[in-house]
Amino acid sequence: MGEGRGTRWLDAEQQASWRALVLGVTLLFDRLDEDLQRAFDLSLGEYEILVRLSERPGRQMRMAQLADALAHSRSRVTHTVARMQNAGLVVRASSPEDGRGIICSLTDHGYSVLEAAAHVHVQGVREHIVDLASPEDLRALGRVMNAVSDNLIACHPEADIRA
Repeated sequence: MGEGRGTRWLDAEQQASWRALVLGVTLLFDRLDEDLQRAFDLSLGEYEILVRLSERPGRQMRMAQLADALAHSRSRVTHTVARMQNAGLVVRASSPEDGRGIICSLTDHGYSVLEAAAHVHVQGVREHIVDLASPEDLRALGRVMNAVSDNLIACHPEADIRA
């Protein structure tokens, strides 16, 4: 590739690190998803929805907030939640506050599935990343990914998933 109008090309070391990140994240998420699918017929995305709901008062949140928290489109979350509702993991209802918003709530069955799935998920996270990295490297990875998130949220504040 030639010089392109001010493009700051990656050097060989940066390119190798970037490709390692892309491949590692892809393989890691695929493995974590496969583990949950095999053991619980639950996708990694569905697991994350269960986690987010479990952490909220009343184990519920507005669908729009849930989509923002996961950094997914509202339509994607709506389709995922519909599958989860059919499986009895969550229920959806109109907001009692204004009747316009839709509230997604974790069912007792969904919470039970989450409790069991959490062991498999955490074991996978530990085995495939946490136990492979030194504590210093893991902290550095966290700092880098927080900087990436902070930068992207600053560019698109409506997508602040930390709320």
